[in-house]
Amino acid sequence: MLFQSKLMLLILSAVMGSTMTMVLLTAITRASASEEYVVLLHGLARTSRSMSILATRLKASGFNVITIDYPSRKYTIEKLALTVGDHLGITPAESAPKVHFVTHSLGGILVRWLRKHGRMHNIGRVVMLSPPNKGSEVADRLKNNPLLKRIMGPAIRQLGTGECNVPATLGPVDFELGVITGNKSLNPLFSRWVAGQDDGKVSTESAKVEGMKDFLVVPHSHGFIMRSPEVADQVVFFLQNGRFDHVTRP
Repeated sequence: MLFQSKLMLLILSAVMGSTMTMVLLTAITRASASEEYVVLLHGLARTSRSMSILATRLKASGFNVITIDYPSRKYTIEKLALTVGDHLGITPAESAPKVHFVTHSLGGILVRWLRKHGRMHNIGRVVMLSPPNKGSEVADRLKNNPLLKRIMGPAIRQLGTGECNVPATLGPVDFELGVITGNKSLNPLFSRWVAGQDDGKVSTESAKVEGMKDFLVVPHSHGFIMRSPEVADQVVFFLQNGRFDHVTRP
């Protein structure tokens, strides 16, 4: 359908001129977006409400948005991923040709786990915000803290940087992925445990993963990156273009 629309656009362009062409191109882009689903996955110890600014921005851009709440503090990463997969199975996303994802922190690891284990046949473009793709040094330090285990649940113990931790077992990504991470920390203690730039929980380098298409660093912290209007604009741009807008950044 999109190919046919673009073919018609080229024909009309020759007849009507560039101004009408731009109007038609905008209409086609919006129509295409309205047929696409974007699934939002929050991070550890968060809820779908933390992704509300992104949801509003995506809906305004014509995407159909699905937000999923999952009990991030209750189960292991494997069980959380399967829970998310089960939720997806009862949404319109299950039968859609392509489904995009926008994730925060742990949500990105769940997408990678599901993809690796064959549960995402129709994955489209993905934007991960502050993902611990190579694990988190903060998790290394705190995983055996009894108070933290009680508050954060079993998943935090699996998010370290070791070879046996879940991020290290997932391998390169084989889908169109853009990663946005922050370099502003609100926790000086945690930042002392992290090598190089960090967002208070995840280092800039740890957010990267082999196979990603684009990477962007913004001046935001781990807990607030998903509330940034600039980040929301970049998310929409990547879903539409397969890359971030490095040209018009402030």
